[in-house]
Amino acid sequence: MTYTYRKDRTNIDWTRVTGLLNGFGLTDFTPAQTERAFVNSAVNVFVFDGDTIIGCGRALSDGISQAAVYNIAVDGAYHHQGLGKKIIALILEETAGCNVVLYTHPDTVSWYEEQGFRRMKTGLALYHPDRISKLAEMGFI
Repeated sequence: MTYTYRKDRTNIDWTRVTGLLNGFGLTDFTPAQTERAFVNSAVNVFVFDGDTIIGCGRALSDGISQAAVYNIAVDGAYHHQGLGKKIIALILEETAGCNVVLYTHPDTVSWYEEQGFRRMKTGLALYHPDRISKLAEMGFI
Protein backbone atom coordinates (compact mmCIF):
# COMPACT_ATOMS: atom_id res chain seq x y z
CA MET A 1 0.00 0.00 0.00
CA THR A 2 1.20 3.50 -0.80
CA TYR A 3 0.78 6.25 1.74
CA THR A 4 1.38 9.98 1.44
CA TYR A 5 3.54 11.83 3.95
CA ARG A 6 3.15 15.58 4.34
CA LYS A 7 4.99 18.11 6.46
CA ASP A 8 2.62 21.02 5.83
CA ARG A 9 -0.58 21.85 7.70
CA THR A 10 -2.76 22.67 4.68
CA ASN A 11 -6.28 21.21 4.88
CA ILE A 12 -5.63 19.10 7.96
CA ASP A 13 -8.63 17.46 9.62
CA TRP A 14 -7.84 18.50 13.18
CA THR A 15 -10.77 16.48 14.53
CA ARG A 16 -9.22 13.34 13.04
CA VAL A 17 -5.75 14.18 14.40
CA THR A 18 -7.27 14.86 17.83
CA GLY A 19 -9.04 11.50 17.69
CA LEU A 20 -5.77 9.71 16.95
CA LEU A 21 -3.95 11.41 19.80
CA ASN A 22 -6.75 11.18 22.35
CA GLY A 23 -7.43 7.56 21.39
CA PHE A 24 -3.96 6.59 22.57
CA GLY A 25 -4.12 8.78 25.67
CA LEU A 26 -1.47 11.12 24.27
CA THR A 27 -3.58 14.23 24.90
CA ASP A 28 -6.98 15.32 26.03
CA PHE A 29 -7.00 18.24 23.60
CA THR A 30 -9.88 19.68 21.66
CA PRO A 31 -9.38 20.01 17.88
CA ALA A 32 -8.59 23.72 18.34
CA GLN A 33 -5.92 22.92 20.94
CA THR A 34 -4.47 20.19 18.70
CA GLU A 35 -4.21 22.63 15.82
CA ARG A 36 -2.53 25.21 18.05
CA ALA A 37 0.01 22.64 19.31
CA PHE A 38 0.94 21.61 15.76
CA VAL A 39 1.01 25.19 14.43
CA ASN A 40 3.39 26.14 17.26
CA SER A 41 5.69 23.21 16.49
CA ALA A 42 8.76 23.46 14.25
CA VAL A 43 8.11 20.13 12.51
CA ASN A 44 4.85 18.46 11.57
CA VAL A 45 4.37 15.11 9.84
CA PHE A 46 1.04 13.68 8.70
CA VAL A 47 0.45 10.30 7.04
CA PHE A 48 -2.48 9.88 4.68
CA ASP A 49 -4.25 6.87 3.23
CA GLY A 50 -6.01 8.63 0.39
CA ASP A 51 -7.66 11.64 2.01
CA THR A 52 -7.72 10.19 5.53
CA ILE A 53 -5.07 11.02 8.12
CA ILE A 54 -3.83 7.76 9.62
CA GLY A 55 -0.74 9.01 11.46
CA CYS A 56 0.97 12.11 12.76
CA GLY A 57 3.83 13.47 14.79
CA ARG A 58 5.45 16.76 15.68
CA ALA A 59 8.60 18.25 17.17
CA LEU A 60 9.54 21.45 18.92
CA SER A 61 12.97 22.74 17.95
CA ASP A 62 15.27 25.72 17.88
CA GLY A 63 16.58 24.38 14.58
CA ILE A 64 20.18 24.58 15.79
CA SER A 65 20.89 22.28 18.69
CA GLN A 66 17.74 21.05 20.46
CA ALA A 67 14.49 19.32 19.51
CA ALA A 68 11.76 17.44 21.35
CA VAL A 69 9.45 14.90 19.72
CA TYR A 70 5.78 14.68 20.68
CA ASN A 71 2.49 13.13 19.64
CA ILE A 72 3.59 10.23 17.45
CA ALA A 73 0.41 8.29 16.65
CA VAL A 74 -0.66 5.80 13.98
CA ASP A 75 -4.20 4.48 13.63
CA GLY A 76 -4.32 0.98 15.15
CA ALA A 77 -5.52 -0.53 11.86
CA TYR A 78 -2.21 0.55 10.30
CA HIS A 79 0.20 -0.65 12.98
CA HIS A 80 3.20 -2.87 12.10
CA GLN A 81 3.67 -1.36 8.64
CA GLY A 82 6.62 0.90 9.48
CA LEU A 83 4.56 4.11 9.47
CA GLY A 84 5.68 5.20 12.95
CA LYS A 85 9.32 4.59 12.00
CA LYS A 86 8.82 6.74 8.89
CA ILE A 87 7.24 9.55 10.91
CA ILE A 88 10.24 9.51 13.27
CA ALA A 89 12.67 9.43 10.31
CA LEU A 90 11.01 12.47 8.70
CA ILE A 91 11.09 14.38 11.98
CA LEU A 92 14.76 13.51 12.50
CA GLU A 93 15.48 14.61 8.92
CA GLU A 94 14.09 18.05 9.79
CA THR A 95 16.00 18.22 13.08
CA ALA A 96 19.34 16.95 11.77
CA GLY A 97 22.22 18.27 13.86
CA CYS A 98 20.04 18.62 16.96
CA ASN A 99 20.02 16.64 20.16
CA VAL A 100 16.53 15.15 20.17
CA VAL A 101 14.62 14.26 23.31
CA LEU A 102 11.39 12.31 23.39
CA TYR A 103 8.49 12.29 25.80
CA THR A 104 6.48 9.08 25.44
CA HIS A 105 4.09 6.74 27.17
CA PRO A 106 5.79 4.15 29.43
CA ASP A 107 4.39 1.33 27.27
CA THR A 108 6.28 2.57 24.18
CA VAL A 109 9.73 3.24 25.64
CA SER A 110 11.22 0.00 24.27
CA TRP A 111 9.89 0.73 20.75
CA TYR A 112 11.69 4.08 20.76
CA GLU A 113 14.84 2.42 22.05
CA GLU A 114 14.63 0.18 18.97
CA GLN A 115 14.58 3.40 16.89
CA GLY A 116 17.87 4.50 18.46
CA PHE A 117 16.67 6.66 21.33
CA ARG A 118 18.50 6.21 24.63
CA ARG A 119 17.27 6.68 28.18
CA MET A 120 18.54 9.79 29.91
CA LYS A 121 20.09 9.92 33.36
CA THR A 122 19.58 13.62 33.91
CA GLY A 123 16.13 14.31 32.46
CA LEU A 124 13.83 16.26 34.75
CA ALA A 125 10.36 17.69 34.33
CA LEU A 126 8.17 20.24 36.05
CA TYR A 127 4.56 19.10 35.69
CA HIS A 128 1.42 21.18 35.87
CA PRO A 129 -0.19 20.57 39.29
CA ASP A 130 -3.52 19.59 37.71
CA ARG A 131 -1.87 16.78 35.73
CA ILE A 132 0.51 15.19 38.26
CA SER A 133 -1.88 12.60 39.66
CA LYS A 134 -2.95 11.37 36.22
CA LEU A 135 0.67 11.14 35.04
CA ALA A 136 1.61 9.17 38.15
CA GLU A 137 -1.38 6.88 37.64
CA MET A 138 -0.29 6.19 34.05
CA GLY A 139 3.28 5.40 35.09
CA PHE A 140 5.01 8.49 33.68
CA ILE A 141 6.35 9.58 37.07
